[in-house]
Amino acid sequence: MDFQSPGKDWKWQVVFFFFLYSWGWVSGQLRYSIPEESEPGTISGNVAQDLGLNLADIEKRQLSLRSGGNDRYFIVDQKTGSLIVKDRIDRESLCGSSLTCLLPLELGIEKPFELFSVDIEILDINDNSPSFSSADQIIQIIELFANPGVRFPLATAEDSDVGINDIRQYKINENPFFSLSVKNRKDGTLVAELVLEKKLDREEKGQHELLLTAFDGGEQPRSGSTQITIIVLDVNDNAPVFDQPSYKITLLENLPLRTVVMKLNATDLDEGVNAEMSYFFDYHTSTAAKEIFDLNPSTGELYIKGLVDFEESHFYELYVKAIDKGTPKQEGRCIIQIEVEDINDNTPEIIFTSNANEVPEDAPIGTVVGFITVRDKDSGKNGEVQLDLSSNLPFKIQPFKSRYSLVTSEWLDREKTSQYTIQVSASDLGSPTLSNQTAIVLNVSDVNDNRPVFFQPVYNAHIKENNEPGTLLCTVSATDPDEGSNSELTYSISESQIDGSSVSSFVYINPNNGDIYAQRSFDYEQFQVLTVTIRVEDSGSPKLFSDVSLYIFILDTNDNAPTVLYPGDSKGFIAQEKIPQSASAGYLVSKISAMDLDSGHNAWLSYRIIEPLTQTLFEISQYTGEIRIIRSFLEVDTNEQHLVISVSDHGEPALSSTVTMIINSVDNIAQELPQSQDLSPHSQTSPNMTLYLIISLIAISLVSLITFLILLVKCLKRDNYGSSCGFCFSNKYQTKHYTDQYKPTLYLNSDGTLKYMEVRMVPPESQGQCYQACFPPASEINDFNFMAPMDVPQQAQPNADWRFSQAAQKPGPSGTQPTEEAGVWPNNQFETERLQAMILASANEAAEGTSGLGGGTGTMGLSARYGPQFTLQHVPDYRQNVYIPGSTLTPTNGGGKREGKGNKKKSSKKDKK
Repeated sequence: MDFQSPGKDWKWQVVFFFFLYSWGWVSGQLRYSIPEESEPGTISGNVAQDLGLNLADIEKRQLSLRSGGNDRYFIVDQKTGSLIVKDRIDRESLCGSSLTCLLPLELGIEKPFELFSVDIEILDINDNSPSFSSADQIIQIIELFANPGVRFPLATAEDSDVGINDIRQYKINENPFFSLSVKNRKDGTLVAELVLEKKLDREEKGQHELLLTAFDGGEQPRSGSTQITIIVLDVNDNAPVFDQPSYKITLLENLPLRTVVMKLNATDLDEGVNAEMSYFFDYHTSTAAKEIFDLNPSTGELYIKGLVDFEESHFYELYVKAIDKGTPKQEGRCIIQIEVEDINDNTPEIIFTSNANEVPEDAPIGTVVGFITVRDKDSGKNGEVQLDLSSNLPFKIQPFKSRYSLVTSEWLDREKTSQYTIQVSASDLGSPTLSNQTAIVLNVSDVNDNRPVFFQPVYNAHIKENNEPGTLLCTVSATDPDEGSNSELTYSISESQIDGSSVSSFVYINPNNGDIYAQRSFDYEQFQVLTVTIRVEDSGSPKLFSDVSLYIFILDTNDNAPTVLYPGDSKGFIAQEKIPQSASAGYLVSKISAMDLDSGHNAWLSYRIIEPLTQTLFEISQYTGEIRIIRSFLEVDTNEQHLVISVSDHGEPALSSTVTMIINSVDNIAQELPQSQDLSPHSQTSPNMTLYLIISLIAISLVSLITFLILLVKCLKRDNYGSSCGFCFSNKYQTKHYTDQYKPTLYLNSDGTLKYMEVRMVPPESQGQCYQACFPPASEINDFNFMAPMDVPQQAQPNADWRFSQAAQKPGPSGTQPTEEAGVWPNNQFETERLQAMILASANEAAEGTSGLGGGTGTMGLSARYGPQFTLQHVPDYRQNVYIPGSTLTPTNGGGKREGKGNKKKSSKKDKK
């Protein structure tokens, strides 16, 4: 676009430019013209339209000028895409006397990143007037010797403007002796010469005054003048003459200073002082040439006084004059044309341009990272450049218009290499070759491509029950190899249900550091192990997470006192027992049955008589709770004995309960049995009772025989195991046997020991529970062991409707108990011992079926920490831990006390929470 004439309509030039662009004549290169001294805000062109961008793309793609030396003069309007003048532009200060003044700019477009070259041509305006180097000139002419037609060079005016605004005309005032001749030099400048029209006569007029005026070619021409004084002299009528009117010299650039280029020689036909001469540069020699070259006035040697640089100028023209010392002085002139040859003295320049010196690690192969521009001021082969990158890096270069693009050649991984230092080497083809290197530091930005990883695959926490809420359980920790927000971790608990409650009501996790705290007080009797899923999540996009399992083990504390099941002593109940006075030493008086809701040592019970302290008639087994007579009754012994028995556990500290028992000695227990039946006045002895008993005995015997045969067949089939197996109790045989009437349920401690067994009445149609007890050969009887049960039923709380008759039979040997009611404790020694064996076998099987604690020790599931001396004979009779729900066997308050005790414990824990 041409702005030289502001009144012209330049729109046709835009149309012409787009026509050229569409035919490929303009490739990424924009060029505009604008006059110098244009006011800030002047529009030089619309780069958005020329690049084919609409108004929406200007802001979206962030059209802007890249930083450089010339971007201070222009700015791009982000709304219209116009290239606007920002600062005053003085063509003379930028380009001097050069005919063409181009300002190179780089135009950048983001998303995607592109670069375009823009050349702004600064057009000259006529803002400078011609000026002469001196205000006056003196010319001496010898009278008579100067013939008409002699020419006298005049000082040349200089004008900072160029082109048509440069000097175009010289004029002098009219006179009869002189005229003005103007010539156009090879370099385009005008030279004025004064022409003598007729001979001068000093006596007629010895001095002539002329005014030389220079005019430029602007629309409103400017001018400058100098005074010319012509002095007419007499004598010295010969001027110096050079050997040649012009000389041509070729020089290499960068020659040392003071190097003599040539020696001028001029001759003068005069003699003496009129033949002595000095050499000087003429007025026509440019100032730039005078800064590079100089003359020795005496010898005429032309030497170098400045740096000869081909890149600055490759041609110089010197105008030399030789002036003699005569009167008047005579001058001779010659022209020296010097051409400068290029040598390879400039290393290539490497410029890397990038929107940001980083690339995401998930960038696809071929992603443009930035642009590399290479420049060499030399010419020819000296200016041709080859570009190389350091090897073994995931980057390569590709030619892109007048520059190179740096692209990725492999997939990047920030976790392996987060920063690359790319060495770029540029070498020209000169001789010798010059090269340059630059380092491009490129950072790999992170993307969220790594999941957080916990330091442990599983976390375990142990805490004692009855803890304070807010107790620190443990700390989970994870790491993420990403960086920034992609590695900022947040911990949380995956929502789940524990016993119908949200897991968040049990534990809380600090989302910042992974500390896990208890939200409530735990109860070992309710939960032994809690499984919680912990999740860690980063803050990237999209978020990534990992899960880990946390197992919280609740440790038991001795917070439950033993509960006496038989005989019950709640609500002031005092148990009474009757024994014959004829009982001898070792007679079983009664058996205390108790249980403890705790486990391990905390549930291991021991019995002792605390009142009276001095009694010598009774003793109680420390582990079984059996009360026996030490000696026979004496006449001095009272018929009623009061015993206070303490049941203690082995916890720290130990907890205990007491029960009071009144033992009455009677002459004959059997004689009182009719009295008990007399309580039912309508009861009558059935005459067919004996028949019924015989029929029942035969039926039981048949069922027992069939059962024994079936078990024998099964054991023979399993003979390859090396042991005899039997005792599979099932209710599919409808008999009166107690194994068909009671269903045992085992309750184990966390260490695998038997806590207690619950025996429930089994309806005839219910499915039986089968236990398999395997006995080793007789040679291994000392290492008595039981196999694990086929299935250990889940713990269930005893029914609250247990009822035991006050006159119910207590455990003991056969033949010493009164007649028992339906569903009571077995009434003969055989059944009692078989039930006890079943309980012991089931307990040991269940213990061995757990985590293996106490298995194979011969201690009926007790932990090995009890010691090797705790053998089978030391194990308490587990009948004390047997409950028969719905039975009327034990005192009425036994079950109620247990339920009440349990409820009291839970409510107290809630209050504490």
